[in-house]
Amino acid sequence: MKYGLIIITFLFFTFSFAQEKEKQDLKALKKANEYVYQGNESVNNDDFVSAEMDYRKAISEHPSSVVGAYNLANSYYKKGDFEEALYRQQQVVENATSKDEKHKAFHNIGNILMKGKKCKEAVEAYKNALRNDPTDEETRYNLGLAKECAEQQKDKQDQNKDNKDNKDNKDNKDNKDQNKDNKDNKDNKDNKDQNKDKKDDKKDKGDQDKKDGDDKKDDQGKPKDDKQDQGKGDKEKKENQQPKPQPGQLSQQQIKSLLEAMNNQEQKVQEKMNAEKQKGVQIKTEKDW
Repeated sequence: MKYGLIIITFLFFTFSFAQEKEKQDLKALKKANEYVYQGNESVNNDDFVSAEMDYRKAISEHPSSVVGAYNLANSYYKKGDFEEALYRQQQVVENATSKDEKHKAFHNIGNILMKGKKCKEAVEAYKNALRNDPTDEETRYNLGLAKECAEQQKDKQDQNKDNKDNKDNKDNKDNKDQNKDNKDNKDNKDNKDQNKDKKDDKKDKGDQDKKDGDDKKDDQGKPKDDKQDQGKGDKEKKENQQPKPQPGQLSQQQIKSLLEAMNNQEQKVQEKMNAEKQKGVQIKTEKDW
C-alpha cells in the first residue's frame, strides 16, 4: 500500500512536469511564431536587417522550430548571402520532422548550390527533395538543369586536364629537344676545338719544318754543305778529344816543333859533313851539343 502511494505520487508529479513543460514549449513556439510573422513583414517591406533580427529571435525562443530558420535562410538568399543561407537551410533539414519540411529545405539547398556553380552537389540536393516529395515537377525540372550543368563542368574539367597533359607533354618534348640541341652544340664545339687543335699542330709542324730548312741554308740563302759541316764538327770533336798537356810537360805541338828543329839541325850537319868530305877535311864525330 505504501509503495503504491509512492508510485502514484511519482506519476502525478511526472505528469504535472510534462504538462508544465508542454505549456512552456507551446508558449515559446507561440512567441517564436510571432517573431517569424514580424520577420515576414520586414521582408515584405525589404527591411532585411529587421527581418534577420526577428528570425534570430524566433530561433532563440524555439530552436527546434524550422519556420524561423527556414525564413531566415530565405532572407539571406534574397540578400545574396548564399553561404549563410545554406547554413540555415541545413539547420532546417536537421530539425525538420515532416517530409514536406525536408522537401522544401532540400529544394532550396539545391537552388543555393546552383547559384554557387556547384552543380554536382545540387544534383544530390534535388534528388533528396524528390525522395521526400516525388510529385514536385519544379524540383524535377531543376534536377534536369543541374545534371546538364554538372555534365558540362565535367567535360570542361576533362578538357582542361587533357590540355594540361598535352602542355606537360609538349614541355617535356621541348625540354628533350633543347637538351638534344645543347648536346649537339656541345659536340660541334668540341669538334671545332679538336679541328682547331689539329690545325694549330699542323701549323706548328710547318713552322718547325721551315725553321729546319732555314737552318740548313747559309747567309745567302743557299743550302749548306752537310758534309762540310760534318767534317768541321768531326775536327772540332777530334781536337776536343786530344789530351791536354799536364803541368810541366810538353804539348804535342811543342814536341812536333822540337822534332822538326832537330831534323833541320841534323840535315844541316849532314850537309856540312858532305861538304867536308868533298874538301878532304876530317870532321868531328862528337857532337858538340
